[in-house]
Amino acid sequence: MDGAGSFGAGRAGSAFDLTAFIKQPQTILRVLAWIFSMVVFASIINEGYVNMGSERLHCVFNKNADACNYGITVGIMAFLASIFFLALDIYFPQISSVKDRKRAVLLEMVFSGFWTFLWFVGFCFLASQWSHTSPKELPLEQASDAARAAIAFSFFSILTWAYLCLLAVHRFKNTAFMEDKQKLLSKQPNTLSVV
Repeated sequence: MDGAGSFGAGRAGSAFDLTAFIKQPQTILRVLAWIFSMVVFASIINEGYVNMGSERLHCVFNKNADACNYGITVGIMAFLASIFFLALDIYFPQISSVKDRKRAVLLEMVFSGFWTFLWFVGFCFLASQWSHTSPKELPLEQASDAARAAIAFSFFSILTWAYLCLLAVHRFKNTAFMEDKQKLLSKQPNTLSVV
């Protein structure tokens, strides 16, 4: 852990290393979370609504518009949050204030935990509504693949956001220890003069 400063970052103002950044587990997970969220909301937007002979579109999840709206909303917000936290990870080594770094790690931890919960609710909601969907009521030939993709990638999103939360908790614990260590080592011992 040489060169690691407070809250897992290097020294403020250090040069940005793209290959090291890309190889970080949290970067890989953020890109996966971004892709998974895009699959969820794009699947629902593109093929999550069916037309039953009228101009009115019905949500493929048991005609429950709330299920489609929830999947789209959580997906789009996760998409934007993934981009935000990826940008924050790039900017993080430039933050020199320990308090600001602590706030960034806490924000990441709380948001990732909350979004894990929202994806869990979304997975359960979409899967429940899909299991109650009758092929007699809705023409599901083209929409079934999109619905299954939205459900599957909601589940994958639970795993990625939960792991991001665990990484943030580990990062917080590890860096709090490093901060305490730095505080202890920075104190200068009293020197006794021998006369």
